Amino acid sequence: MSGHLKITRLPIAYDPDLGAESRDLVAGLNQETGQLISGAAGSSPYLRRLIEQEAVWIGEALSGPKQALAGVFDDCRALAPDQLKPGLRQAKRRVALLTALCDLSGGWSLEEVTTALTNFGGLSADVAIKAEIAALIRRKKLPGLTEADVETAGGLSILAMGKMGAYELNYSSDIDLICLFDETRFDPDDFFEVRQAMARATRNMCTTLSDRTADGYVFRTDLRLRPDPSVTPACLSMEAAERYYESLGRTWERAAYIKARPCAGDLAAGEAFLKTLRPFVWRRHLDFAAIQDAHDMRLRIRENKGTGGPITVPGHDMKLGRGGIREIEFFTQTRQLIAGGRDEGLRLRGTVEGLAALAHKDWIQPEVATRLSAHYRSHREVEHRIQMVHDAQTHKMPNSGEGIARVACLMGEDPAELQAKIHRRLVEVHELTEDFFAPDAAARPQPVIPDGFDESVIGRWRGYPALRSERGAQIFDRLKPELLNRLARTAKPAESLLALDGFLAGLPAGVQLFSLFEANPQLLDLLVDIVGTSYELAGFLSRNSGVFDAVIGGSFFEDWPGSAVLRSGLEAVLELEDDYETQLDSARRWCKEWHFRIGVHHLRGLLDAKAAGAQYSELAEAVIQALFPRVIRQFSVKYGPPPGAGPIVIAMGSLGAGQINAQSDLDIIVVYDPQDIEMSQGRKSLATRSYYARLTQALITALSAPMSQGRLYEVDMRLRPSGNKGPVATSWSAFTHYQENEAWVWEHLALTRARVIAGEPRLMQEFETFRRSVIARQRSQVKVLAEVAHMRDRLASAKTSSGVWDAKTGAGRMMDIELLAQAGALLAQSAQRDVANGLEQAVAGGWLDAADALVLQKAYALYWSVQTAARQLSGGSLDKETMGEGGALFLSRSAGYGCLEDLEQALEQAYKNCAAIISRTLQKETGHADDGETGS
Repeated sequence: MSGHLKITRLPIAYDPDLGAESRDLVAGLNQETGQLISGAAGSSPYLRRLIEQEAVWIGEALSGPKQALAGVFDDCRALAPDQLKPGLRQAKRRVALLTALCDLSGGWSLEEVTTALTNFGGLSADVAIKAEIAALIRRKKLPGLTEADVETAGGLSILAMGKMGAYELNYSSDIDLICLFDETRFDPDDFFEVRQAMARATRNMCTTLSDRTADGYVFRTDLRLRPDPSVTPACLSMEAAERYYESLGRTWERAAYIKARPCAGDLAAGEAFLKTLRPFVWRRHLDFAAIQDAHDMRLRIRENKGTGGPITVPGHDMKLGRGGIREIEFFTQTRQLIAGGRDEGLRLRGTVEGLAALAHKDWIQPEVATRLSAHYRSHREVEHRIQMVHDAQTHKMPNSGEGIARVACLMGEDPAELQAKIHRRLVEVHELTEDFFAPDAAARPQPVIPDGFDESVIGRWRGYPALRSERGAQIFDRLKPELLNRLARTAKPAESLLALDGFLAGLPAGVQLFSLFEANPQLLDLLVDIVGTSYELAGFLSRNSGVFDAVIGGSFFEDWPGSAVLRSGLEAVLELEDDYETQLDSARRWCKEWHFRIGVHHLRGLLDAKAAGAQYSELAEAVIQALFPRVIRQFSVKYGPPPGAGPIVIAMGSLGAGQINAQSDLDIIVVYDPQDIEMSQGRKSLATRSYYARLTQALITALSAPMSQGRLYEVDMRLRPSGNKGPVATSWSAFTHYQENEAWVWEHLALTRARVIAGEPRLMQEFETFRRSVIARQRSQVKVLAEVAHMRDRLASAKTSSGVWDAKTGAGRMMDIELLAQAGALLAQSAQRDVANGLEQAVAGGWLDAADALVLQKAYALYWSVQTAARQLSGGSLDKETMGEGGALFLSRSAGYGCLEDLEQALEQAYKNCAAIISRTLQKETGHADDGETGS
């Protein structure tokens, strides 16, 4: 026969004493295939035995290996219960022999071989467990189930773990399984009976597969990866397993679940269970603490297995020894655990696939991924040949020359050359992976403590919450020398030390953050920069240290992406979650990272205050646009969809003008059009007015409620019609009537900055059309400016400036100039929202001098720079004595001044000049005098 097996390589041929059937087989094959059979039999007693047992079958199978394999699988599915043991064992012989010959010939790739072995493992487990479940159902041991439930194994799902989960099974691997059953398919009163039955079925399945009979065995099964295997039954309920992982799960169990997949039984229930475990396996923040856990596991394995010695090929453990398979797997899985919570693209089961994804996402260098992948595949091939020799569950290279010669024969290699290649690969794997887990401690710089450092400050760190755990303290002790060295290089080391002290004191925990710094020491410069400059940002970091994750992502210092990209990015994050509260928490985490990014860019001079204000505004707008539909959707579940048309969210004040700072409230109004619909249509109907009032409260809660990730924004709705006394949501007819007939001049001034940002498109368009129509009305210049003068008086009585660094409140300051600019826009019937345009319109209207307008415009830009920077430095009023040198330099640089004293003088002069200009302008136009001339 000619044979259809593609042979691309041949082993070194031996001349074994084959049995009669095997000699006939070889004689009947073409020369290449016959040489393959002879070489395999001569090198491997195990394969020789299989060839002699399956000589007739293999001769036919080699003419179409893929079809022959499919036929074996079909035969397994058709086995009668009493034929299960012998039938599966015969199938195992045939699968092992066929894959081995296809492997040795080079006709199948490593992945094709391991996939064939893995698929057979899953099929064997599936056939065996369903036979047991069918027997239990017939004997009425699974209450409520019928024969129809056999197809899903009565809710029992088998998870393939380890190499079987990743389709990487060896010739002589155990199969690592976790067996769980879906307890929701049974009456709670039957739980204990069902649990006993499921455990019995699992044990019987394992016996079917692993018992050695005259026909051999199918697979050795290992159930020890299940939760707490020493005290738990062979099969657990999914609810019990989930509870265990949530409360007691360890890092090695998280790593194990990277490769987990349902392989037999109820596949859908298995997938659902794995979905519930995602938060356990994939942490939401970058998990650099996993490096230490993985390193500790490596050391324990080396100690327990005695694999920690030097790299010598004879007797070397290709799996657990230095530079072996497990090193590559740990390297890959640990990197996946670190970043996979933030990037679903890294959640891959296969080691080679995982390395490729990590390289694509810039977590490792592409050449590192290429080299480790090549070495991994080579190691696996050597491992397969070792196991082929005697069907032994071993990963160790033979110690004897003859044993190594057999392995070399099965690889078509010269024994000496093979040893040299293996040694080179092991050394290179060790070099590529070891530093990731255990960087040389001797290379760490020693601390340099300059004069002026208060050692008592350093001494009290051990009492802080972040350093009370032994593990946190150990990591920080490794980190401290470099941290102190970087502090010592700052302009004011003693001042920076105190700032760092405040940051550390506010940290609730430290292991994750310190691990992050240890793995990414460049972040220490950023930390020192922040704590030495901005108390506010440092305090924010203490409470939200997870935002440092964003810096590692690679795009942190790239250009601002714009509103559309922001919105789509948040939408993608929210789509990953089904639970509403989890979505709100995800939005908080996402928003904080972008908020932090803007603050750092501003702090480091990568953008000016104006750009920072625009970015903070775009961020808030993206959050509202993404969350508002989800708030409506969640509210509609109980109360039905919004009656009529709407609602819409209108941004007022600074948000409407597109400029807010790091601590701005969000001024918004909610408007809806009931369209004569009186009630909502839901499980619980509400009157339309009540519906929108409660929906608006739900939006406020979504934005401002403190959750596990904090709050998003404070919300201010006082600019709605009738202020705090009016309903929180206003109908369209009431809103338009109020603006046309009852609104005060100041409310029309506020309307010049209003901007609709979210909601029902038609009503959004109607609002903007209406806004423009209100602004376009003819008004008395004297009356409007007189109202502005009175408003200045009321503001002066209600709010006083907190000092020279309060650029917002007081005569001649931001609010004063904004009021005049709004008057300019209103009187000119201009729909533009910015201050500069309003001042230009006032000049065009003839009531503001052009030179004065330029002074006001320049002063406003200065004020905004000071105000934006001040909100980065402090949540309250700034104090020159306590802002520190770093803060003073940042404040001055942000405003374009060389030192704080020059900025202070410029502000005082600007306040005085602007107050005088505004007072003079209003008095000239209205005859109204005020007390704002000097600019308090």
